[in-house]
Amino acid sequence: MKNKFRWGIAGTGVIAHKFAAGLGYLENAEISAVCSRNLNTAEAFSKEFNIPKAYGSYEDMAKDKELDLIYIATPHIRHKEDSTLFLKNGKGVLCEKPFAMNTEELKELVECARLHKLPVMEGMWTRFMPAIVKLRELLKNKVIGDIQIITADFGFKADHNPKGRLFNKKLGGGALLDVGIYTVAFASMVMGKQPELIKAITDIGTTGVDEKTSIQFRYDTGEIASLLCSISTETPQQAVIMGTKGMITIPEFWKAEELILSLAGEKEIKINLPIEGNGYNYEALAFMDTVNRGETENSINSLDESLEIMKTMDKIRENIGLSYSE
Repeated sequence: MKNKFRWGIAGTGVIAHKFAAGLGYLENAEISAVCSRNLNTAEAFSKEFNIPKAYGSYEDMAKDKELDLIYIATPHIRHKEDSTLFLKNGKGVLCEKPFAMNTEELKELVECARLHKLPVMEGMWTRFMPAIVKLRELLKNKVIGDIQIITADFGFKADHNPKGRLFNKKLGGGALLDVGIYTVAFASMVMGKQPELIKAITDIGTTGVDEKTSIQFRYDTGEIASLLCSISTETPQQAVIMGTKGMITIPEFWKAEELILSLAGEKEIKINLPIEGNGYNYEALAFMDTVNRGETENSINSLDESLEIMKTMDKIRENIGLSYSE
């Protein structure tokens, strides 16, 4: 059992800050290094979190033999390239979602991980929160019967900055890749499979990315899902799972702290399971536990499922005519 994991963080943006703060809640984790293409930015980040080493390139940090695990917090367009770099230098990788830009990229990344026999996981933090762990238990026990319908939405109104990460096509911007993946991954977790039929409509903005997208799924045994994502409009950000005996509503499902259980003819039950820490600590702990067990893949968030989700994401993009030449 490894006492403490030495982490390196690749990238210094908003998500990198949140993940670094999350690691601060874990006794068996320490941040040993941070890297950025701009050394000044890396040094500022290292001072903020009291990190001993700051690198001005990803390649330099990849060569650091004192690091165990790397968190990839770079723009979407770089995820596959940066993850592969650290894998080839013997580091385990936890990569912020989406894992890659498309299925072909992800296949190459997964092949690299399995070739080097190193632990790799997509950073889908929602999966490991106490409320979502409880949700999986309720669904496994068929508390609401057989699932019939899923709805999930994730939308927010972002400042329209054509050069910013969200609206810049060259950086892999757009609603689907940024927040739509939460809804698609949620449906995948609930159903345990991918849809047989996909229909989607979108609004492509002036910068060429999808600003709001509506997605419909039908599964091989008749269940349906209705998903919505947006970076131009605020939405309720909730998920509802409807079954033959009742339903479960999850307010702000992507950072869930409450489940509302509604069974036919019975009083509504609210199950409160607050997040301890800032939420990112749960996925980091799950990844470290995977490594401690001597495993390279997490059973709750496997590479095979990430691949299947990415295939679905590609089909949605094909549906709406969205491609990234970069």
